[in-house]
Amino acid sequence: MSDRVMQAAIMHLEQARTPGAVRPVIKAFFDEATNTISYVVHCPVTLQAVIIDSVLDYDAAAGRTSYASAQAIVEYVTSGNLDVQWQLETHVHADHLSAAPWLQEQLGGRLGIGAEIIRVQNVFGKIFNAGSRFARDGSQFDALFEDGNKFSVGQLSVMTLHLPGHTPADIAYLIGDAVFVGDTIFMPDFGTARADFPGGDAGQLYRSIQRLLSLPPETRLFLCHDYKAPGRDEYCWQTTVGEERSTNIHVQDGVDEETFVKMRTARDAGLAMPKLLMPSVQVNMRGGIFPEPEEDGVSYIKIPLNRV
Repeated sequence: MSDRVMQAAIMHLEQARTPGAVRPVIKAFFDEATNTISYVVHCPVTLQAVIIDSVLDYDAAAGRTSYASAQAIVEYVTSGNLDVQWQLETHVHADHLSAAPWLQEQLGGRLGIGAEIIRVQNVFGKIFNAGSRFARDGSQFDALFEDGNKFSVGQLSVMTLHLPGHTPADIAYLIGDAVFVGDTIFMPDFGTARADFPGGDAGQLYRSIQRLLSLPPETRLFLCHDYKAPGRDEYCWQTTVGEERSTNIHVQDGVDEETFVKMRTARDAGLAMPKLLMPSVQVNMRGGIFPEPEEDGVSYIKIPLNRV
């Protein structure tokens, strides 16, 4: 990963905090069923907006989807006359289904994700035996972002940071003076994301986190999940680089890579598989589209049995 990209990221954040700079308006939507936070971020001047990490409601026992969480986003966007430019994913989620295709139908916007989605598609395409008709080239998405890509949403400048480790394709979005970090890091009292999924790597996660924490201390970080650490009464999803460096229980200043990898590996070994991993990955690796319907017109989720 290029140091020049990080220099550009720091400059991006400095410019976003200059007097008179347009700051993003951020609305969070918390889904307690999956502990996921989705965001609508918009430019207050032009009302152009992006939606980040949307959630499609899924009843695993019944095998049925619904749209209450996504509808709340639609109502917020339409009530504010916002113009959605992008549906953005920070990675292929293993704990919830993306509502991006449905939201595109309602509100528009191009679908974007990190370019390393191709690696994820190759790995999970094999695990789920998705067949030759499942494209493994990222073509389900409108844009595949590389490290350091830039684009605009109204008068807001957006920059991408590749932060692999949780998955190969994790990406953060710097929008104005805010950073949307996906699953890379959690609130300081909860720590960091797991790194034991196929393609995950604890050492790589550590280096990605150090990259993120090299941003200015006052940088606002918006998280994709919160699990309300023991002793905390309320869910939280906003913190800063400085707070993470000072108090994160896994990666505060002074924790080296070897120590982190040992901790993360041991911790991951005791974690259960996310309860929605099977449906989530199969849908999300397709850009939120359900697997192709079979002869009866119904889409099916596969569950590999006794796979080594």
